[in-house]
Amino acid sequence: MAEEDYAYPLRADWSTAEIVTVTTFYQMIEAAYERPQGVQSADLIAAYRKFQTIVPQKFEEKSIDQEFEAVSGYSIYHTMKQARQQDGQVKMKGTTR
Repeated sequence: MAEEDYAYPLRADWSTAEIVTVTTFYQMIEAAYERPQGVQSADLIAAYRKFQTIVPQKFEEKSIDQEFEAVSGYSIYHTMKQARQQDGQVKMKGTTR
């Protein structure tokens, strides 16, 4: 499991609403690893699409993924890859650390 005390990678130029949207997405990624039942792939994909409206450039998304993985041990990329490949629940195992 990830450490409980870490800061999400956020950008100073994001609005409060954008921070809430991105934080909700990060929490869903965490839930895919931490909840015994995981999360619904459709819900995760919907949250990811909202995240992409805030972070539309792939290079920035990759940078945020690396920052998030460094602090949490959870990979946005691998989680979203699994969400796209299957219907139903997304349940990730372990951490990437």
